[in-house]
Amino acid sequence: MSFSKLSVFFFLFFLFSLFQAPAFAIKKSYIVYLGSHAHGPKVSAADLDRVTDSHFDFLGSFLGSHERAKDAIIYSYKNHINGFAAHLEEEEAAEIAKHPKVVSVFLSQGRKLHTTHSWDFMLLEKEGVIHPSSLWNKARFGEDTIIATLDTGVWPKANSFSDEGFGPIPSKWKGFCESDSSEGVLCNRKLIGAKYFNKGYASVAGPQNSSFETAVDHDGHGTHTLSTAGGNFVPGANVFGVGINGTAKGGSPKARVASYKVCWPEINATIECVDADILAAFDEAIHDGVDVLSVSLGGDPTEYFSDGISIGAFHAIKKGIVVVGSAGNSGPTPATVSNVSPWMITVGASTLDRQFQAFVELRNGMRFMGESLSKPLPEDRFYPLISPAQAKAANASINDALLCKGGTLDPEKVKGKILACLRGVTARLDKGKQAALAGAVGMILCNDKLDGNDIIADPHVLPASHINYEDGLAVFAYINSTDDPLAFITAPAAELYTKPAPFMAAFSSQGPNTVTPEILKPDVTAPGVNIIAAFTETKAPTEEPIAPFAMMSGTSMSCPHVSGVVGLLKTLHPDWSPSAIRSAIMTSARTRDNTVNPIRNGSFVKATPFNYGAGHMRPNRAMDPGLVYDLTAKDYLGFLCYLGYNQTTIELFSGAPYECPKATSLLDFNYPSITVPKLSGSVTVTRKLKNVGSPGTYSALVREPSGISVHVHPEILKFDQIGEEKSFSLTLEAKGHGVSKNYVFGGLTWSDGKHYVRSPIVVATAAS
Repeated sequence: MSFSKLSVFFFLFFLFSLFQAPAFAIKKSYIVYLGSHAHGPKVSAADLDRVTDSHFDFLGSFLGSHERAKDAIIYSYKNHINGFAAHLEEEEAAEIAKHPKVVSVFLSQGRKLHTTHSWDFMLLEKEGVIHPSSLWNKARFGEDTIIATLDTGVWPKANSFSDEGFGPIPSKWKGFCESDSSEGVLCNRKLIGAKYFNKGYASVAGPQNSSFETAVDHDGHGTHTLSTAGGNFVPGANVFGVGINGTAKGGSPKARVASYKVCWPEINATIECVDADILAAFDEAIHDGVDVLSVSLGGDPTEYFSDGISIGAFHAIKKGIVVVGSAGNSGPTPATVSNVSPWMITVGASTLDRQFQAFVELRNGMRFMGESLSKPLPEDRFYPLISPAQAKAANASINDALLCKGGTLDPEKVKGKILACLRGVTARLDKGKQAALAGAVGMILCNDKLDGNDIIADPHVLPASHINYEDGLAVFAYINSTDDPLAFITAPAAELYTKPAPFMAAFSSQGPNTVTPEILKPDVTAPGVNIIAAFTETKAPTEEPIAPFAMMSGTSMSCPHVSGVVGLLKTLHPDWSPSAIRSAIMTSARTRDNTVNPIRNGSFVKATPFNYGAGHMRPNRAMDPGLVYDLTAKDYLGFLCYLGYNQTTIELFSGAPYECPKATSLLDFNYPSITVPKLSGSVTVTRKLKNVGSPGTYSALVREPSGISVHVHPEILKFDQIGEEKSFSLTLEAKGHGVSKNYVFGGLTWSDGKHYVRSPIVVATAAS
């Protein structure tokens, strides 16, 4: 072999040996979380030392010696949290995670202080840092805009309503504050108004006691919604220590806020907030000078003159007040959306990229991610698992027992076990209460098919986890497959930046609009699941103190998110009409999630505009929408003419002479969405756009609904100045006989390369 060949041979041998050599194992810092300690009331230093020694012993069993474990461990958590931080190899961490006593093992990553997160998710900030171009900065955090709620009142002592750093009350405010016999003066320079309205309630409930003569919130709902819309910056917010400590804040943190209490303890299944009180509150609020009214309440949709909220909202928008309403919590049933007046902004509910994870572990090795805010199980071990069907009382039906209804469970069969309850009919928290009363040590709340993947972190009275439908089926199948089913529920822990998000909450009420199908409702969606905000600090029925922050879910929570952003837009654009503000929010919304896929519903099926309206709100885009679809109070009167209301009635409604337009169509109403519920052959609709941005030339881009052809005329709109208006027409035609008999969906976007003005198109043929 020549010298040159020999050199090549040794070089290749050396190179091959490098690839065969074992790679140097890289150690990283991991957290090994073992749940909570079972310390007694008195803990000595010796007790804490024993905890540390137990951690050394535990880790030593994996690393080979007690001494190696002592070298690896960085922290031993020994007071309340049970666990440790240690330098480990990836394979070591993975092996430790398999141990039945280990809740979780995860990398110890660098973190920044976080907020209660919904505003981070909507990009007003990023990990607690507010960008100079954020709507918050541009709109001075909603400074001196007045946001009010119609709700259960307000807890004035909440830090979210502190007036530290606030100047004099705006001179436009004409309202006042009710005094309270026990709380004294309720208001300050931040919380500038608090009133209650109970006469309508009293007429139904009978003579009320002194607890009904107050604007103070003893329920918590009103405090939660008001602080979500306009609460101050409050550091250190969490719920029962589970949330990520951060700064809670409303959408307009520098706004002034006011509360109008119209909701009272429930009389029966249907009466809580009475129209008489609601209208009185609207009347006062309009007089007092509010800028935004957030109304997280409603009922079955009804015609506009039979709906106190609809009537009150119309009078408010006449004075330039933006009214935001919740869509309702009657989903996933179609055609359940409420607050459908075209002069309101109607808000559906969707999720955040944050979960409060509590895993369900079965003895067969299956593990399911659920959510909860409950306390952990008393011991880190598997517990007997039972189905309510096996634990039903002698006189109960299997169906009622599966739902864990009161009186349907046999305590002798349930005691000391984890009970798997089916979601539906009764309240989620009540199921946990019934399980606890029957002696259960924990509960797995399993979704029914309708609720799909819609799981909620509730503060259950016993250790619990809420899991989705498919996982619930697996739990019940496991129970039926063995004579000795065992399960464990991990302690809840917060997890950020989860995917996919958002997706629609199953409870969020859906379209179509049953009052006027030509108007798409809801208008938009916003975060409404597991929302952390201020709460009343009165005593609960169990006499346990309530935390200053609470987590709640519902369109009641998504509504004030939009109200807060409306407050910012009112500050930034005081000359914009309520309809211009709604248009800006709708046409800048997004219909894709954080995986860049279409937003899905609670069953992870592609959602539609009947779920989310125009899409998920994007505040920073709404401040500069480019173009808006504007409407005046007079246009709304024309809308009522289209519906067939007589001129005399409309004049009474408007309080001024009015003559109905002659040759008009309801389809031409200048709404930011385009809905044709009974297309026969072809139809042409018209719209008008107003320029609220820089001069520009906009081109039309159409996404045709399936089986429908869409033509825009003209296809180009050129705007030379602010306030200029241009009209266009849209011709829709069914393509042959293959058109679906169901609703189909598309979209229209006007763009100048910088702005994207999007409108959903919703069509059904006359045959539908």
